[in-house]
Amino acid sequence: MNHSFNEKVALVTGAGSGIGRAAALLLAERGARVALLGRTRSELAETAALIAQKCGEGQALIVEADISDYAAMETAVSQIIETWGRLDIVFANAGVNGVWAPIDQLDPDEWQKTMQINLNGTFFTVKTAVPHLKKQGGAIVITASVNGTRIFSNTGATAYATTKAGQVAMAKMLALELAKHRIRINVICPGAIETSIGDNTEKQGLADAQEPVNFPEGRIPLTDGKPGTAEDVAELVAFLASDAARHITGTEMWIDGAESLLQG
Repeated sequence: MNHSFNEKVALVTGAGSGIGRAAALLLAERGARVALLGRTRSELAETAALIAQKCGEGQALIVEADISDYAAMETAVSQIIETWGRLDIVFANAGVNGVWAPIDQLDPDEWQKTMQINLNGTFFTVKTAVPHLKKQGGAIVITASVNGTRIFSNTGATAYATTKAGQVAMAKMLALELAKHRIRINVICPGAIETSIGDNTEKQGLADAQEPVNFPEGRIPLTDGKPGTAEDVAELVAFLASDAARHITGTEMWIDGAESLLQG
């Protein structure tokens, strides 16, 4: 099975930290040239420096853009094509947790912000990339979550969970549409992973609305409660982007140590 990405070009959104950084680094280590997309140049520069340190210069391209801005994404993808002439792999990873609150306290603007970044941003990323993937085929991987796919007991996460469920539906629709172009599209659904996404979570008024549960909070059976790592997720991303997964498309994969089966 071929896990090498020599001569391949990958786009990783949210590449400045966490899962995005780990995936960008792993893809580069396996030979890909990687476009690092995000909103914070200093974080992207740190990722680029790590790639340069491990893989040498010339394998990373910093592309500063907001995935929720369609024009910015068009410009970003054009920059990748102008630099490297092709695009083979897309890891649509960027997203936010947003505001978690009971529905009667969830501001419509906060709902819309979560939709714009997570759902529209994924759509814009895929839409701008597909014309270039069609030229030779390729692979798309989307980061969803256990929330909205297996877990529905995180009270207040309605906006977030809805975007994550929407990403899965989008991937399944596009898997059939893009199959004739030899483009595969799959979804990863991480559970508790050691990243900084919790920093962009705002929880409001959940104490009274939350339903009680009968198991220890955050329990992860496979690891006795220890969360997974960004590197664990990066390995799954690399597999789905590789030729080893050449017959897998339209599929969601949970990577959570059985957390979602327990919590559900």
